[in-house]
Amino acid sequence: MVTRNRIAEGRSQGFQAGRESGYRMGRCQFALDTCYPPPIPLREASVLFIVQGFDAIDQGIIQGLQQTVRVMHAAVAADMLRLARELRPNLVLVMNGLHVFPADHAHHIDLVRQMGIRTAIWFADDPYFTDQTVALAPHYDYVFTHEMSCVPFYQGIGCGQVHYLPLAASPAVFRPEPVGPAYRSDICFIGMGFPNRIALFNEITPFLLGKKVVIAGGLWDRLAHYHLLRHGIKAYFVPIEESVKYYNGAKIVLNIHRLTYDTTFNKNSRNIPGLSINPRTYEIAGCGTLQITDFRQDLEQYYRPGHEIETFHHTGELLHKMSHYLIHEEDRMRIAINGMRRTRMEHTFASRLVKLLDIVFA
Repeated sequence: MVTRNRIAEGRSQGFQAGRESGYRMGRCQFALDTCYPPPIPLREASVLFIVQGFDAIDQGIIQGLQQTVRVMHAAVAADMLRLARELRPNLVLVMNGLHVFPADHAHHIDLVRQMGIRTAIWFADDPYFTDQTVALAPHYDYVFTHEMSCVPFYQGIGCGQVHYLPLAASPAVFRPEPVGPAYRSDICFIGMGFPNRIALFNEITPFLLGKKVVIAGGLWDRLAHYHLLRHGIKAYFVPIEESVKYYNGAKIVLNIHRLTYDTTFNKNSRNIPGLSINPRTYEIAGCGTLQITDFRQDLEQYYRPGHEIETFHHTGELLHKMSHYLIHEEDRMRIAINGMRRTRMEHTFASRLVKLLDIVFA
């Protein structure tokens, strides 16, 4: 009898999960089918794009350049100077310029400029590594940063062309897709366990107990009650393809920006504030999943809180909103789909690159 009851309960739960997944995918697909982004102009230009190693961003920019310029080549930093000499592109565009670039990076950029080739860098780690970007930025013709607080910073060190350009999401990668039970959760967070994130999860641990929780990334063993959440913690880097599955399988995905001043993990001795949303904001929204994020100053330029995304300013507000959306499926799905449509309409790398190219080739 016990076995029979368990089978019946499992069948009922499986049916309910399948119904919810099918209903969600149907609504997402309808939204995508009736979503008509503006046409992307094709520019008669050639661009040599130097990748950073952030796969989600690198691939998004490569796809965006394929839509926006006639000729595009992607390469690693070690090949930049050689390919600039061979290909003679109209523009060398460097993504971020940190972590995987050689020590003589700035010198190589100077040599590219001496060839009469335009150079541009798009910083995606601001303001967290400004102690390092301060030495790179003046070597470029054009500096783009996703962080609005860094525009006056780069202008102040002598960069003549500095522009605020937010990041985006690749619609080919961050999109709705059906997933199996292994990827489903009530609450999901993917990212490193930086101190402010650890502190927040320590506060909300009592709420999370009894719910299906996925936390993925390094440093989460520092949680005060790690043993209570350990079954949902994946203490390793999750590839982009897996992240997309976890986003799609979650009822709520949390987005918690890192601290801007942290002597252990950041290189921001000037303590330049973080006012702009991170790329994860666009990526989660692109998957058609409800996102609850801490507030950043430029957020309302890109998403309407309560309509396309949810926000919180303190732990009590976060707990209240998680409680509400876990049991109000229609509210949750409406906001998630609105956010996905807004992302697909406005926040793709192709649309960002149109602006970048307009500035560079003005």
